[in-house]
Amino acid sequence: MTPAPDAVPLYGPEHATDPHRSYELLRAQGPLGRAEIDPGLVVWVITDYRAALDLLRDPNNWTKDTRGWDTTVPANSPVKEPLQWRPSVFFADGEEHAHLRKVITDSFALLDPQHLREVTRRHADALLEEFIHTGRADLVSQYARRLPLMVLNTLFGMPDEGADQLMSAMEALMSTVPQAKQAGEQALTAYLGGLYAMKSAQRGRDLTSWFIDHPHGLTSEEVINQVLITQGAAYGTLAGLIANTLAQILSDRRYRGTLTTGSLPIRHAIDEVLWADPPLAMYSLHRARRPLNFHGRAIETGEPVMVSYAAVNSCPHANQAPDEQRSDHKAHLAFAAGPHACPAENIVFVVSVAAIERLMGRLPDIELTVPAATLTYQPGPIYRVLTALPCRFTPQTPGSRRRTPGSVPMSA
Repeated sequence: MTPAPDAVPLYGPEHATDPHRSYELLRAQGPLGRAEIDPGLVVWVITDYRAALDLLRDPNNWTKDTRGWDTTVPANSPVKEPLQWRPSVFFADGEEHAHLRKVITDSFALLDPQHLREVTRRHADALLEEFIHTGRADLVSQYARRLPLMVLNTLFGMPDEGADQLMSAMEALMSTVPQAKQAGEQALTAYLGGLYAMKSAQRGRDLTSWFIDHPHGLTSEEVINQVLITQGAAYGTLAGLIANTLAQILSDRRYRGTLTTGSLPIRHAIDEVLWADPPLAMYSLHRARRPLNFHGRAIETGEPVMVSYAAVNSCPHANQAPDEQRSDHKAHLAFAAGPHACPAENIVFVVSVAAIERLMGRLPDIELTVPAATLTYQPGPIYRVLTALPCRFTPQTPGSRRRTPGSVPMSA
């Protein structure tokens, strides 16, 4: 056993600029390192592939319940919202977790992939119509951050006009300004309450209705919290994945060939991002059920341990294939593993591919207006999120659906 070394800060501009430096400092401590995820808030962070799997696949020694510990996170901390306990699948164990997860996986299975693609394309077109005639856009604020919530709003059964309410609530909820955060919580509560009331009165072919009608018989509170947690998780992951993949495509000539010259497909770019720059950089907070000796560290009962997916994916033990052989995305841990592995992996791929394909198809000559090396990311340990992705393109006539041979192919 070795004593806990000084914690590595995983917040602020230095970490946002070069997170892999932080991961190397953590990795120098061993499979687990001490990290500060917000000023004064210290947790263990796993950077080793094997150690990550050992944690994620062992519910007997670890719990996802953050109650008690979550009260130590300041109310205005940016990590408060994603780590605060709720009666949801994210923070449940054992039979309770299996009970809630079954509702989600069964409901997700009812989604038709073709319908999901059509919904994504419809909303993508609506966003493109807002700026396609201008010749310039910020693909983060005008596309990647808005599109996922528009899609989710539809999948959960709300009319399109509800998407703006959901977007405003989510944006405010992530604020570190107490008044804005409180307003966001109120707006989101109103949105979820209205959604539940609407679906309780009249079911539809949507996720909320399927949650309500599932044989496991969730309470109204359980339904609302499953909607909240799945929307929140999908939003951050999808927004980051779409933006990060667009940055990859626009900065790498391998993706900018033509259909006849064999440019690499969108799915390849997504897989590369999930390996090297996953939008959910770190999560999976677990707490020890009892004192443990875990990969050379003495972990006390209740101590929090998180998994850095970004660091784990670049770990020497990750068994990474060469770039050209990385089509098997299942080797990376961007969607976690074990009983709490992300149940929406296929949905994430369908939506992100459709979103990127639509944009690239309609704006085939789109390019960055700044060097890729100057792109910046929001500071924080959990999400790897671009602040902006400024681009230019030949202005198009609104309503155009033109696709050219320069478009990036979708097939893998």
